[in-house]
Amino acid sequence: MASRLEAEHLYKVFGRRPEEAMERLQQGVDREELRADGITAAVIDASFTVEPGQIFVVMGLSGSGKSTLLRMLNGLLEPTGGHVRFDGQDLTQLSARELREVRARKISMVFQHFALFPHRSVRENAAYGLEVQGVPRAERNERAAKALELAGLAGWEKSWPDELSGGMQQRVGLARALATDADLLLMDESFSALDPLIRRDMQDQLIELQKKLKKTIVFITHDLNEAMRLGDRIAVMRDGRIVQIGTAEDILVRPADDYVASFTQDVDRSRVLTAESVMDTDLRGDEADCACETAMPGTPFNELCAISARVSHPVAVLDKRQKLVGVVPRQRLVGYLGDEQGTPVRCATPRDEAVKAGA
Repeated sequence: MASRLEAEHLYKVFGRRPEEAMERLQQGVDREELRADGITAAVIDASFTVEPGQIFVVMGLSGSGKSTLLRMLNGLLEPTGGHVRFDGQDLTQLSARELREVRARKISMVFQHFALFPHRSVRENAAYGLEVQGVPRAERNERAAKALELAGLAGWEKSWPDELSGGMQQRVGLARALATDADLLLMDESFSALDPLIRRDMQDQLIELQKKLKKTIVFITHDLNEAMRLGDRIAVMRDGRIVQIGTAEDILVRPADDYVASFTQDVDRSRVLTAESVMDTDLRGDEADCACETAMPGTPFNELCAISARVSHPVAVLDKRQKLVGVVPRQRLVGYLGDEQGTPVRCATPRDEAVKAGA
């Protein structure tokens, strides 16, 4: 599809003779060795594809390279090497004028710190991208009003930014991105400056908007719980490299290395895992009674716990054709809550009590 986003072997090196430093990286020179020479390898050989309508989350600690990677996707930073392709264009081959045109019409960015104009009203802020495009005033006011309504700010059009809470200001930034009707949204830690409750509210807002608009979104975060909640696919970065790409279940159940596994220790797995991700597919005849209550591969973890509490044997997992595709022993459910030797607990039991029950 034309609106697929592709990053191919992207490098970004800061310092003297960056192309030469990139070649050294390709030959296996360590990033720390370059740093000793005053060279920073911010992004190293990053490749991924984001399908139309996906939320692709890039996560990692500060300094991992995720924000630098994002800025190469819309040409705010020129890659030292590699290619970015979107909507049938190789953005790395465009002139500065052509890149500005792409950013004005096809790619919108939502920043961490709102970046609102204090001397413009909420509606004028939301319409700013359309003003840059040269859209007539009446049309841009109408489109801005619709975007503000989508973002939950109907009735606030004439207000000033300093009259809004932090969460509401971020909604204005989101509305500004939506008003241009860009196919690709780049969101750089857009919710990280918000209080936890407001942050969750904004996550809910984005999920609901995505159901309606089906935008292609690249979302940067350092919070794994946020990544798990929002991402159709997640890329984990460390020291400039992408160390794993996969679904939330992939990251939780099959971490690529100890670094990725360390991120998942405090994640509420019950909100992410399904029967398919925890079931045993090594079937041995009569391990489960299919005449009793059963689960489907997509059955959420908490619901699976409830079923397990109501039956006296492993839960049978049936596909759409009612074929047995796996079983889930009670002990495995407790294992995924963090205690391999524990006793089964009901899904409503808080995690700390579940662990205590297995002590």
